[in-house]
This record gives sequence, C-alpha cells and structure tokens, in this order.
Amino acid sequence: MDANHPNANTQAALWNGSSGRAWVAEQQVLDQMFKPLEDLLVDGIRPGSATRVLDVGCGTGSTTLAASRRLGAKAHCIGADISAPMIEVARTRAEQERSTASFICADAQTYAFEPASFDWIMSRLGVMFFDDSVAAFANLQRAASDRAELRCIAWRSAADNPFMSTAERAAAPLLPSLPVRQPGAPGQFAFADRNKVSSILEASGWTGIDIQPLDVECAFPENELIGYFTRLGPVGLSLQTADEPTRARVIETVRAAFDPYVHGTEVRYTAACWMINGRAPSA
Repeated sequence: MDANHPNANTQAALWNGSSGRAWVAEQQVLDQMFKPLEDLLVDGIRPGSATRVLDVGCGTGSTTLAASRRLGAKAHCIGADISAPMIEVARTRAEQERSTASFICADAQTYAFEPASFDWIMSRLGVMFFDDSVAAFANLQRAASDRAELRCIAWRSAADNPFMSTAERAAAPLLPSLPVRQPGAPGQFAFADRNKVSSILEASGWTGIDIQPLDVECAFPENELIGYFTRLGPVGLSLQTADEPTRARVIETVRAAFDPYVHGTEVRYTAACWMINGRAPSA
C-alpha cells in the first residue's frame, strides 16, 4: 500500500487490480519484513481482555491469523480488506492453518458491521487509505463495544522513511510518467501529521487517544529486493507499461540506490511509524 490515490473508487480498483496482485506475489517477503510491526500490534492484546477482534486493512491475513493464535479458538477474529485477491489468500491461509479467523472483502469506511460487536480493533498499516477518515473511524467506533480498544500502526512522514521513497527518487529521471505522491491524499503517508490523526479520532468519537512515535528495524533477504521494488509502489506501477530497455535501466539504477540498506544477505531499514491507541466511549 505504497502510493497515493484520490478516492475510494480508485482505491478499490487499485487493490483489486495491480497493487492487490503485487501484494499477493510479495506476500511472504512483506510478512517477513513487517513481522516486527505485527508482533508489536498483536502482543498488545491481552488474552482474556479481548474475544472479538477486527483487523482493518488485513491484506493477506497475517495479523488476523496472529491475533487468532494469540487469543485461542474461543476468540472471534475477523479481517477486513477492500482487496478481493488478498482476501482470497487470507482465507486460504486460514484454512491451511485450521484457524478460526475469518475474512470479509469490504471497505471498512462504509461496511455495515454489527453495532458494538468488537472489543478490539486493530490495523497494521491499513488505515491511511480512506477517502474520508473521519467517516471511516466513526464507522469503526459504531462497531466497537463499550470501551473497546483501538490499536493501529501507521507510517509517519516520507521524510522520516527515506527507504520507502528510494525507488521513486532514483527512477524518476527514467520514468516521466511516475505517479507523484500528493501530500494529504489517501495513501502510505496520509497519517504523517500526528495532530491530524488525533483530530480525526476525536471527530469520529474515540477517547483516550494516545499517539506515540515508533521506530522499528525491519529486514528482508537481499535476493528479494529487485522483486520488491519492481512490483510495489509507484515504480512497480510504472514498470508495468515500460519497455524492456527502460525497465533494465530502471532496475540497474534503483538497485544501486538501495546499496546503503544492503548488509550482506539482508536489506535493513528503520520503519518510522505511529503507534495509535484509543478507546471507544462508554454508553
């Protein structure tokens, strides 16, 4: 979920098309890369304190499945995502794992969740893509039971996350049609401003809001790096229509730009995020 896009229809088309397929193709790499974030998110759930969990923007299901494992078979963990290709993978993984977790293909901004049906709502990098964040978090608040916990991880700014824009900075001279990130638009860095995030949660009815910076070391195998930047983000989108000579030049140039992050057989970088906590009000 790396590029910015202007509205819900565009988001649905993107995640049910090229970006959704790319995340499916890179599922194992992304799960490994973001495992430290998953652990921080799921380890916050106290067994016995939550039995009904909603995972917003669950993607291919790793965080939902992890929550289900932590809480046990008696808990009811549901993952929701707008991407049908990713939800299909999540359901297959649940079946293979014999997990009680379930998944729905839905836009969490508008989906009619059963009121007061969740006591824990969480998201790993999945809440920055709503075209109306206040409406989305208000909808989630309606789905929350009294004093239910909200716990989300979202990216801070692009400036705080240079790794995430390395590919597009390096490729820009070679790809004139490279999509340009629009500040404040739905997308990876839409929650860069902590005050903005706090105001969204306040306006949508959440209480006990606490937003803290989070810096987490992430890594994945170096031999997966080219697949990563040629499939995901603005560069991945642009390369889908690039001719072979251009594609070859981009790959050579962008791979070299990642050299500072390559340490032997690993790619390592710091994920600069917010840990966002809130609570649903009492009735």
